[in-house]
Order: sequence, then structure tokens, then C-alpha cells
Amino acid sequence: MHIRHIISPEARDPDTRFYDLLGQENWFRLPPAVRRRFGKKLKAGASVVYQGEVTAMKISRLGKILAQVTRLIGAPLPYDLSSIGKPAVVTVTEDCASSGQFWIRQYGRQSGFPQLVHSSKRFAGSTGLEEYIGFGIGIALRVEATNDALLFKSDHYFLKVFGRRWRLPRVLSPGALTIGHHDLGDSKFLFSLNLHNRLFGLLVQQDAVFQDAKE
Repeated sequence: MHIRHIISPEARDPDTRFYDLLGQENWFRLPPAVRRRFGKKLKAGASVVYQGEVTAMKISRLGKILAQVTRLIGAPLPYDLSSIGKPAVVTVTEDCASSGQFWIRQYGRQSGFPQLVHSSKRFAGSTGLEEYIGFGIGIALRVEATNDALLFKSDHYFLKVFGRRWRLPRVLSPGALTIGHHDLGDSKFLFSLNLHNRLFGLLVQQDAVFQDAKE
């Protein structure tokens, strides 16, 4: 497996946004490598690009239907099992307009164009962090720290149109979303995505492994 990490250009100042969300005690629960990745402030408009590959993926029958339906709003969920073993690329760009971050995830497939997932993380809202996936749909995220991972867990989903915001009722929610950044040591980390519905169980699960560049 060939995986590498590219930074262009280098970070400028320490980034305290995730530190502020977690608090000092929880921040220092994280491995130093995770604190380093989430504690670097990029210059406005600069990007960090992680390259790796998808290592595991599961989609239930209902998950497949949901993943296909959400392609209408930008395909926020992985939908092609042929991406296992294929290259994965994640690009994080500093958004100077909102003081947030743009995220682009690219997953290779057996045939055809790769799947592209676009989202915008903004440090706002009742939980302090929101992710917008397109067409006014967003997710309020809670950030948690463990001894080996930084976790992003959905608190609620919302719709924002013409400056007005509506919190979606749980019955319209696809389920509990958990995204993890797990340190594997040796400059490697695991990106995990799990979508679990309280009635139908696991809908979508995906793992991808990435590695930092040698300094």
C-alpha cells in the first residue's frame, strides 16, 4: 500500500480551535500526533492533502438506498464497495471567509470517475462545530477525545435556507454519525465513518488508512 501526505504550504500559527472545543484536559488525552495534525493553523486558502487508501467498507441494503438518494445533494456517503483497496485522497483547505475549513474526500472506484464528497466545517452553533454538506443541509457535531482518537459525533441535523434554520426531527434523521481520526502510530492514522440508525442498525461503515510525510 502506497500512502503519503503532502502539505502545501506549511502551517503558519498554532490552531487552538479544536483545543478550545475539547478543553485542556481532553486535548491532552489525544496522542501527540493527533494534536499536531489538528493543532496546525494553515494560511488562508492553503491546503493539506492526505493520500491513502480505503481498507474496509460495509453498506446495508437500506444504506445503499440512502447513499444513492443523497447523491442528489452531493453524495456525502460512500456508495461503491469497489473502492476497497483503491486510492483515497482527503484535502483540507482553510476557509478565510468563515474561519472554517473546506473538506474534499476523493475515493477511487473500480471504473468510472472517483466519488467526490464536499463539505464545509464551521466553528459555530450550539455545539461549536457544524458541517455543511450542501443544499442547506448541515450537521451539528460534538467533538470527543479518547486515548487514541479524535471523534466527531452528530448531535442533530438541520436545514438552513434564506438565513433561517430548522432543526430536523429525529424521525427525519438518517441516524447517528460518528467520524473518527484514530492514531495508529508510525505516522499512520485511520479515518473511520460509521452511520448507525437506532431502528435499522449499521447503515454505512468505511475505514481508510493514511500516513504522514517524513519531515
